[in-house]
Formats: sequence, C-alpha cells, structure tokens
Amino acid sequence: MDRQELRKRFAALTTAHVADACVRAGAEVRCAPPSVRTAVPGGRLAGRVAPARHTGSVDVFLEAFESTAPGDVLVVDNGGRLDEACVGDLAALEAQAAGLEGIVVWGLHRDTAEIRAIGLPVFSMGATPPGPRRLDERPHDALTAATVGDWTVGRDDVVLADDDGVLFAPLGQVGELFDLAETIRDTEHRQAERIRAGVSLREQVRFGTYLADRRRTPSLTFRAHLRSVGGAVEE
Repeated sequence: MDRQELRKRFAALTTAHVADACVRAGAEVRCAPPSVRTAVPGGRLAGRVAPARHTGSVDVFLEAFESTAPGDVLVVDNGGRLDEACVGDLAALEAQAAGLEGIVVWGLHRDTAEIRAIGLPVFSMGATPPGPRRLDERPHDALTAATVGDWTVGRDDVVLADDDGVLFAPLGQVGELFDLAETIRDTEHRQAERIRAGVSLREQVRFGTYLADRRRTPSLTFRAHLRSVGGAVEE
C-alpha cells in the first residue's frame, strides 16, 4: 500500500477500528502504552516506521532522515526514560522538512509550544525541560529497530495514531486490516444510528437470545454471539 492510499484509508478510520480488526484477523494488537499521547491536539499519523534508537545525541535522527521517504514516521526508542527529553522543536522541524508524517517517541519531548506551532504530529509520554546529559554506546540496530513499550518495530511496520493512542501493524497486512476495520466501522455506525432512533443496542444484538443460549450452552461467548448476528460491539 502506497503512502497516499494509507493516509486516505486511515483518514476514515480510528485506531480502535484497526485494533478490533486485528482481533478479528487473529493478529497481535501491538499498541504503545497508554502514556504515549499526542502533543499536538487532534494529531493523527499513518506512515511507515522509520526507527531510531536514541543514545543521547540527535545525530541518530539526522542519519535516519538521510534514508527516510516522504510519508514515513520517525519512531524514537528512548527506553521510556522520564529524566530527559530527546525530541524538540529542531528535530520536529527537520522531520517536517524531510517530508515525514510525524514522530512517535518512547520517551519525552520538550519545546511543546514550538512543536504545536510547527504542527507536525508528535506522540510521546509527555514533556520535560531538560535534554540529554549523556552519550551512551550506540547499538548496532540503532536505525533498523525501535522498541516502544512491549513491541519492537522496524521498516516492515506501519504506525497508526490518533487521540486514542498509537498502534503498529505489519506493512504487508495493513490492507486486510483496513478492509476489516471498515466493515466494523460501518456496522458500528449503523448501530449508533439505530440507538438514536430508539432501537436499543440490546435489541439490535438480540441480547435476550444470547442470555437464553448461554444458559443452554455455558461456554457460548458474547463475541461468538455477536459474530452470528453481525454485531460489532467488541471487535
């Protein structure tokens, strides 16, 4: 999937839709920890991962920009540190000039007012004034992999982000996941419209039938019932 199609299709979806699609497809739901949030109100991202492991110097970002393509997202692994900011306004400006979609940081940023003025979407664990005061040994995979929370991602992944958080998906599977996410979205929209029209969600998903069936078959799950009636509450 090329850059334009990725952006266009995700523009009509949310990370929640894609997360539910992952469940339906039997794929891992790879989300950044909830502490990774947008620094720019309304920020959204959809792009291929450009990984960078930060060890105390901004040069790893500059080197990453040498090989990125327009539409990529810089994913910065700073080990979830809370004692320093590793991304500031100059990194955001340089990323924007290189045509990147934005930045995701497993760590902190600074220069919040300037970053918001720049407008480039930046997702991080928060902000703090001090920058790095260290220079650690650079790992061999500094530009090929980045860890965010429980997940390690690379160039074979895409990153999707919105007000709900950050999600990673395999580049080769994102089309399938979007197909499922669009189906889930459309079902949820129809359900919401019917609730507004006076038809409760319990009526729509035949909840009374589910309770009766569960009494006969205690192993029956609500998720299995939803699939049988075309609901989309949980996935």
